[in-house]
Amino acid sequence: MMYKREEIERAFVERSLRMTSQRFCIMEYLMRKHVHSTADEIFQAINRSDPRASRATVYNSLNVLSRAGLVREISIDGKAALFDSNLHRHHHFVCDDCGRVEDIEWFDPPKVSNSALGGRKLREFEALLRGTCEHCTKEQS
Repeated sequence: MMYKREEIERAFVERSLRMTSQRFCIMEYLMRKHVHSTADEIFQAINRSDPRASRATVYNSLNVLSRAGLVREISIDGKAALFDSNLHRHHHFVCDDCGRVEDIEWFDPPKVSNSALGGRKLREFEALLRGTCEHCTKEQS
C-alpha cells in the first residue's frame, strides 16, 4: 500500500491529533511496510531514522494512535500486541507453523441471536482464523 505524507497529515488533522515526528514515523513505518509489528519492532525500526524516540514514546504514541483509530492493536495468545495500520474492515489469519499474521478480506459475522448474547451488547466483531499459511503449505508439499 502506497502512502503519501499528505494522507498521514490529513488523518492527524481529522482526529485533532498533534503530529509529532515520532507519531509520524510510526504511521509511516506501518503504512509503508504494511506489517503486523510489535511495539519493540516499531521502536527498533523507527530509531534507525529518528533516534530521538524512546521506548516509552513509542508505546505512548501507539496508544494515542490506537485510541484515535489510526492504528489497530491486535492481541493473540497472550503474546506481545501487534499493531496494524490497515483500518479497512478485515479479519486475521495466524499460521500455526510460522506464526505469520495475515489480513483476510472482511466477511460479515453469522447472525447472533439476542438470546445467545444474553444481556451483552455487541460493539465489534473480528474473526481470528488459524491454520497453515500458503507459504508453509507449499513448503510441506
